[in-house]
Amino acid sequence: MTMKTTTSTRAGGSFMRRAFDRMIEARSIQARRYVNGYLLSLDDATLASHGYDRAQLEREGTSTSAF
Repeated sequence: MTMKTTTSTRAGGSFMRRAFDRMIEARSIQARRYVNGYLLSLDDATLASHGYDRAQLEREGTSTSAF
């Protein structure tokens, strides 16, 4: 008897695990954009002293979401 492989087992996890992983990834991106928004409110000298580049932060984007 051969066992049929479904897409969920080929993907390396259950549907719930993949959904949870995607939720974590989305929240991480949202948090990064929120932090970038704050960092962009700082002056260039402060950003440079902490190792940030304004152009890079602008490319990564910002979010003003309430969540």
